[in-house]
Order: sequence, then structure tokens, then C-alpha cells
Amino acid sequence: MLYLYLAVGGFCGAVGRYFLASFINRLWPGSFPLATWIINLGGCLAMGFILTYTLERLVMGPELRLGITTGMLGAFTTFSTFSVETLHLLQGEKIPLALLYLFASLAGGLICMQTGIFLARLPLSSKALSSIITREDGEE
Repeated sequence: MLYLYLAVGGFCGAVGRYFLASFINRLWPGSFPLATWIINLGGCLAMGFILTYTLERLVMGPELRLGITTGMLGAFTTFSTFSVETLHLLQGEKIPLALLYLFASLAGGLICMQTGIFLARLPLSSKALSSIITREDGEE
């Protein structure tokens, strides 16, 4: 069953990355690889949040957790694309932009991961929790 979770998660992550990157690249045609940067930082934020939340607060089987983190987020984020884009910037003699991308990606990834962990650990009040579980009109 683990392989099914990984495969479905990987498919969703790869397709999601393709469509989001295509959308961002249409909006931002500049030299800075904004799509990969946004996707990787968003993945770091999601990874920190999901791992912390599912290990500390939410009962979730390890197979599903691996399907979401290793499968979906692993396919969604991409170190190889980051490396290729950095190399292209360097080969195009855009050294300052390449260094900015390297620093912004590494520092941003760590900051986003820590932010995800922080958000997952925020206390939920009983009122907030009950509004998530039950709508105000009393229907589930």
C-alpha cells in the first residue's frame, strides 16, 4: 500500500508543480527563476507544517504521511531544477543573480521550514477547533 501512496502523491506533486510553474512563468518572464523558488519555498513551508502536525497532533498512518511528504512534496519541489537554473545563471554570466538565487533559496527554505513547524505548533482554542469540526448551523 505504501507504493500506491507514494505513486499517487508523486503524480499529484509533479503535475501540480508543472501547472504552477507554467502559470508563474507566464506572469514572470524575467531572468530570476521565480517559479522554482516559490515552489521550493512553499514545499519547505508545507513539509515543516505537515511533518510536525502529523507527528505531534494528528493521528496519521506512516504510509499516508510518506505519500504526502516524500511522494507529493518530494515531486512538487525540485533540487535538480534549482541546480540547473543556478548553472544557467552562472553560464550566462549573471553571477550576482545566481548568488542571490542560491542564498534566497537556502535561507528562504530554512526559514519556511521553521515557519511551518511554528504554525503547526500554534495552540488551537477549543472554539476554533469546534468551528473546524462543526459548522455554525449545527450540521457536520
